[in-house]
Amino acid sequence: MAIARYPSFVIDCPDAEALATFYGSLLGWDVKTSDGWGEIRDTETGNCICFQQVEDYTPPQWPGQDVPQQIHLDVMVQDLDEAEPGVIALGATRHGHQPGTSFRVFLDPAGHPFCLCVD
Repeated sequence: MAIARYPSFVIDCPDAEALATFYGSLLGWDVKTSDGWGEIRDTETGNCICFQQVEDYTPPQWPGQDVPQQIHLDVMVQDLDEAEPGVIALGATRHGHQPGTSFRVFLDPAGHPFCLCVD
């Protein structure tokens, strides 16, 4: 028997509203923000990801481990070539290091690595 319905992840960032808006737009989820906090939620499943604004935020330095990524999101898409322009238009940047062919590594507007993966 499960104790909880679903997990919620909280990601540190320099601007919680901006990062919540980025991921909310990317996933098509509802966005709610307040002072220093952002939340996106899938209304069908209840899944959510939260964003916590922190002072002196330092983005991960991937693929190195001087400032580790600690967590990253894999976002499933049907076609990498079709999805890439859309994620870049939202504010992501494609990382120069691409270690695979069935996924692509991007940085969100706060510098967190995330992947677009073929579903």
